[in-house]
Amino acid sequence: MATATSDGARRVRGTAADTRERILDAANQVMSTVGLARTTTKQIARAAGYSEATLYKHFSGKTELFLAVLIERLPALVELLRRLPDQAGQGVVAQRLEEVASQALRFYERSFPMLASLFAEPALLARHRQALAALGAGPHQVNELLAAYLRAERDLGRIDTSVDPNAGAAMLLGACFQRAFLGAFSGQPIPAAERTRFAARLVTCLLSGRA
Repeated sequence: MATATSDGARRVRGTAADTRERILDAANQVMSTVGLARTTTKQIARAAGYSEATLYKHFSGKTELFLAVLIERLPALVELLRRLPDQAGQGVVAQRLEEVASQALRFYERSFPMLASLFAEPALLARHRQALAALGAGPHQVNELLAAYLRAERDLGRIDTSVDPNAGAAMLLGACFQRAFLGAFSGQPIPAAERTRFAARLVTCLLSGRA
């Protein structure tokens, strides 16, 4: 293949990647401002400086955009948890779980403004739920991934056998969700130092076998 052709292909790919990134940035901004329920693909396309037709060349619709924002623009909780089960037996369990808790707090803090309005419209929530299911996605997956990690570490004898993996995952993520909700409701972001302390205390409770 000629160099010119190769370079041209790289330029095309780069342009397409730049367009996708701009659309994602716009989606993140719009969803964070007006909430997922009130966000439209037309608003996102306009904020990105493109037509809706261009947006649909990169994303199938608002739900796919929302998932991409969660994974690529918010704190990397999803990717962290996807890697976690394969890392069982490595490192210090408490440190890994504290990292998960800290990331979960940041993730839920950032995602609340997007999701809150969705629950005020049951019909829209139902459509969103169906769209997530069609894409093989959903909030239950983070619990399942964390439970898989806890189960693997328990089987390796690195955490107490009294720790129930499903209850432990629900305890850690649920506590982070609730703390982030309180912060969002009060309008007071969680300071980094408090986030660290909260994560450490939560993990101590979980690993004590009380989950």
